[in-house]
Amino acid sequence: MSNLNNKEKTEKTNDDSKKIIRKKFSGVVVSDKSDKTIIVEVERVKMNSKYKKRYIVSKKYKVHDEKNTCKIGDKVTFVECRPISKDKKWRIV
Repeated sequence: MSNLNNKEKTEKTNDDSKKIIRKKFSGVVVSDKSDKTIIVEVERVKMNSKYKKRYIVSKKYKVHDEKNTCKIGDKVTFVECRPISKDKKWRIV
C-alpha cells in the first residue's frame, strides 16, 4: 500500500510494470446543454450507523462527451482521467 497516491492508484503486475486503476461509475444523464460536456447523476445507498436505516445519496459529475452522443435519460458508464477542465475529470467509456 506504499504506492498509493491521491490522484492515481497503482498496482504491480508480474512483469514489474504499473497498471493504473481508475474509478468507474455509472449513472443517468440529467443535462446535455453544454458542448462536449454532460452532467451525470450517480445514486448510491448509504446506511445510518446507529439506526441501520438505508437512504439514497446522489451526486452529480461533469463528464467529457467528445462526440455529443449522450442525451438526457441515457444510462452511461464513465471513468476518471486527467483533468480536462476545472470540474471535468471524467470521460465516457
